[in-house]
Amino acid sequence: MKSKFLKAMAVVTVIVFTSAFTMDQPKPWNVPDKDAKKANPVKSDAASIAAGKALWSQHCSSCHGKTGLGDGNKAAQLKTTPPDLTKAAFQSQTDGAMFYKVSEGRDDMPSFKKKIPDQEDIWNLVVYMRTLKK
Repeated sequence: MKSKFLKAMAVVTVIVFTSAFTMDQPKPWNVPDKDAKKANPVKSDAASIAAGKALWSQHCSSCHGKTGLGDGNKAAQLKTTPPDLTKAAFQSQTDGAMFYKVSEGRDDMPSFKKKIPDQEDIWNLVVYMRTLKK
């Protein structure tokens, strides 16, 4: 009887530790190659950064935070924690991949292709996201 109890406790412990370590791990977000390879037609300059920052404040900061750390006031309400966009893992993506993710969305991340219908505006947003590096 004691042996069965100990085995059951061991199984429960493994399940708890496994779920604790995988619970907040984002699933891979694969971007089609043709989209990932798209070049940003918008030049990074003061105007494009300002335009992107305005869009960020309006559409993104509530979840991703003012500086892209994933600490916006709505972040705690989401099923998944928004990623820290200042980290190398995010910044190493292509501009095309960022554009695709903003446009298409998935899970808690909404699609913005209707809210931001002008593609140049989404590219401005990508330019701004590049400024969030640590």
